[in-house]
Amino acid sequence: MDNLTHSLVGAVLGQAGLKRTTGLAMPALIIGANLPDVDAACFFWLEGTEHLAFRRGITHGPPALVLLPLILAGLLWAFDRWQTRRGNRPEARLPVRFGWLYAMAFIGCLSHPFFDWLNVYGIRLLEPFSSRWFYGDTLFIIDPWLWALLIASVWVSRRREKAGGEWMRPARVGIAAVLAYIGVNEAITWLARFSIPMQEPYPQEYIASPVPLAFWQRERLARIVQGQWIGSTWDGADFGYGYAHSPEPQCRLPDLTIARRSNTQLDAFLFWSRAPFLTRAPDGSVVLGDARFTDPRVGDRFALALPDVKCEPLP
Repeated sequence: MDNLTHSLVGAVLGQAGLKRTTGLAMPALIIGANLPDVDAACFFWLEGTEHLAFRRGITHGPPALVLLPLILAGLLWAFDRWQTRRGNRPEARLPVRFGWLYAMAFIGCLSHPFFDWLNVYGIRLLEPFSSRWFYGDTLFIIDPWLWALLIASVWVSRRREKAGGEWMRPARVGIAAVLAYIGVNEAITWLARFSIPMQEPYPQEYIASPVPLAFWQRERLARIVQGQWIGSTWDGADFGYGYAHSPEPQCRLPDLTIARRSNTQLDAFLFWSRAPFLTRAPDGSVVLGDARFTDPRVGDRFALALPDVKCEPLP
């Protein structure tokens, strides 16, 4: 998910009562909830589509989820000691207990892969022990409805806290509402995934992808033959495939095993891609894309030109 969502998750956990465990618990929760995204630094040394194969991997796996909170807790503990030596430590801050500080950083960090798993992009939850991708297909990567629930929960909780009232209950109700919202979206995905048209061409693979804003809808993607994907929207009523997924003619996807060995961009793209397909561009070249991300507004971030591959048209 986006980093605003991760930050709000950390904040609502703190307002639910966890920030009372130790001093600096709130920054441990909020920073911890964003910490696995340190892999975004890969943009400084990777080129082209190589970032697709690196993101949501090693920093989202079990070893990192143990070590990253430890580093964060150590830095926050050292910060508290530094402020104490300088004499400018806030008097209202609770005593900093390293064990609890680590626990809060760990909880925040653990929330990150859970929310990343919920969307269609995928996450390698077991890296480095396994490079398998996991997909929740439940929420779009940016969900304003989720923002609204989290922001309202934190705002009401903070307002009651300042007024001296019961401030943990609004955050806890907000957490319950968020979990219910996720459950409803999972049910919508389940219904869309199993509303497969029972006529030819029968799909060999199927994805129900959340769409922006309209959380009750799903974009249904079906692989008919190797490398050919078609799609339609689903809002609980439309059960048909309505259009070819790509506006450009699709090409048969050849065996690219040998080409991957000498082309790091291609190898990275296919490692990441869940629904690869080829299209013929207007200039006659071939472009490798992923059926989950075909919006022209994203540019070539999720596409790779293959000038050495010839297009074999599909029907």
